[in-house]
Amino acid sequence: MAPVAAGKLTSVAAFRSEQRAHQRYPIIFDLDYKLFRRGRVEHQGSGRTLNIGSGGVLLETEGALPSGHSIELVIHWPFLLEGVCPLKLVMRGRIVRSDAKGVAVQAKHHEFRTAGARVRKNKPSEGRVRSMAG
Repeated sequence: MAPVAAGKLTSVAAFRSEQRAHQRYPIIFDLDYKLFRRGRVEHQGSGRTLNIGSGGVLLETEGALPSGHSIELVIHWPFLLEGVCPLKLVMRGRIVRSDAKGVAVQAKHHEFRTAGARVRKNKPSEGRVRSMAG
């Protein structure tokens, strides 16, 4: 019985070492980013999220980004506010890792913002063809 218990303890210990402070979700959204150095935009680009959580995001970009730099992500959120207004998630943080697995960003601040024009809902009278004949 001792070997079974030891095996369980090992797997529990391995599981706990893999846990994050914030849960991440495997969600893929398009994004744009700005890389900052000394408060100025050094580079801009685009990519997509690989996973996301309140503590940060793992993203895929055209190339590696330098660890330690500040970054702002504008994630194109696929849902509308009250069904009519596009949203974007703006996240500011620091690049903590950049390798073949992706670019890991630790979030310092995040907020949803509206992203432009509202989508117009059709009224019942709209969309109908009206006859010009009198």
